[in-house]
Amino acid sequence: MEQPESETNNELGDKKSYAGIPEAEFVEDVDAYMGRPENNKNVDEVLKKLDNQHAKYKFMEYNLLSKKKRLQNQVPELKRSLTMIEKLEEQKKEFETQFLLSEQVFAKAKIPPTETVFLWLGANVMLEYSLKDAQDLLTQNIAAASRNLNYVEHDLDFLRDQFTTTEVNMARVFNWDVKRRQAAKAAAK
Repeated sequence: MEQPESETNNELGDKKSYAGIPEAEFVEDVDAYMGRPENNKNVDEVLKKLDNQHAKYKFMEYNLLSKKKRLQNQVPELKRSLTMIEKLEEQKKEFETQFLLSEQVFAKAKIPPTETVFLWLGANVMLEYSLKDAQDLLTQNIAAASRNLNYVEHDLDFLRDQFTTTEVNMARVFNWDVKRRQAAKAAAK
């Protein structure tokens, strides 16, 4: 269910992330960056600010990875449910099957022909649907979960770029400070 690049860009608009992750600014000219009023050539404050930004990106990564794992588990479950509904639509007479009660525990059941099923919607809510409506709902949910999984993967890639940019900025500011101190030391001799 990979989306074409042009569709993805249209949905994002001017943003570079679906989750609204702020873009890290690349420090091209460290002297100009350190000379800004908010930085005031205070290396410790700038490094602290960059480290804080890096920690926020780590937190966002943790949340996105959790969401990705949840979606990766959700899609196969939805597909199994959809397969079962398709099987129920095909069956025109009673049949016997086994269903999972808990881990490694199955029970036998006789399933009469049916036109309705009950679906768990979450938050302890279960609703009865016709087979067609259940099939439509599950198909929509599979598409939404797959689309959201693509969004999360896109945001994780974007986040990795922000990690790299922030780490490079930290190194550049630190090296700028080392050179400045060495120059000051050499000038003092």
